[in-house]
Amino acid sequence: MSNKRTMSLLILIPFSLLSLYAVSEVGFIGLFDYQRHSPAGWQVLADLVIALVLVLSWLIPEAKKANRNPWPWVVATLFTGSLAPLLYLATGKKHSAEAVK
Repeated sequence: MSNKRTMSLLILIPFSLLSLYAVSEVGFIGLFDYQRHSPAGWQVLADLVIALVLVLSWLIPEAKKANRNPWPWVVATLFTGSLAPLLYLATGKKHSAEAVK
């Protein structure tokens, strides 16, 4: 298993559990509602949006290069945040050394 896949799984599994817990406690809309009550929350939300735009600017060309359709990942990222890119990395095809050359 590649380092990238291992690292993404080590992050994906506990983060998925945390996300499920948060959604079960406050609901999907509640995740955003909490952020709207202070400038600190706005900053955190803006930072997340910026980070995910940067991730998508990498993911789209990477998916095309790997012959994977990027658009389901883009839509999933809009709804799940970091979970979708982490899942993309965890499910990527392992490239042999010769295929990369």
